Amino acid sequence: MKSASEVVYVVDDDRRVREALTSLLRANGRDARAFDSGREFLETPRQNSVSCLILDLRMPGMSGLEVQKLVSRDSQIPVIFITGKGDVPSTVLAMKGGAVDFLTKPLDEDELMCVVAAALARAHVLRKEADDAATLHALYQTLTPREQELLPLLASGLLNKQAAAVLGITEYTVQVHRGHIMRKMQADSFATLVRQASKLQLETSSTTTFDA
Repeated sequence: MKSASEVVYVVDDDRRVREALTSLLRANGRDARAFDSGREFLETPRQNSVSCLILDLRMPGMSGLEVQKLVSRDSQIPVIFITGKGDVPSTVLAMKGGAVDFLTKPLDEDELMCVVAAALARAHVLRKEADDAATLHALYQTLTPREQELLPLLASGLLNKQAAAVLGITEYTVQVHRGHIMRKMQADSFATLVRQASKLQLETSSTTTFDA
């Protein structure tokens, strides 16, 4: 079940191409929004939806590669590049920037629709990952400063007594904090807690080592 609406953005300076693409997308049940320049697209507020971007590589003013770079700074919209004059260096740069595909005009309609479907599927995955990361960060923020200090120590494999020594507290206090951390992070096991800490990219500056 889809958790959000879907929209396909089209950016191309050629009016005929924009109209043809939007007509094709809408005929296939897609919500399409068209823009005649990268600047117009970037300056238009986007709705909260799962989306992908069909982007012309070569446009007057801001190029497709420049648009891709700016879009990637604050969002994760899968990009499908289209061009009438593709070249290897541009293709390499587009793919390194995260483009999902690179199609040459005139476009094959069936191929384009397959690529759009794949891009939107990827967008759903990216949306879920972003939502999960935000939820995890929110849980982490419910921890006290001491619990936030303790979590990376435990996740790194230190025993309770070792973590207690690092923080200068008792082992019993570590046990109490550990229980609070598990509950607040909604971790059903210690292995889950370790995975959560890894996703949060928590690190400890402690260089203390212990004998087993």
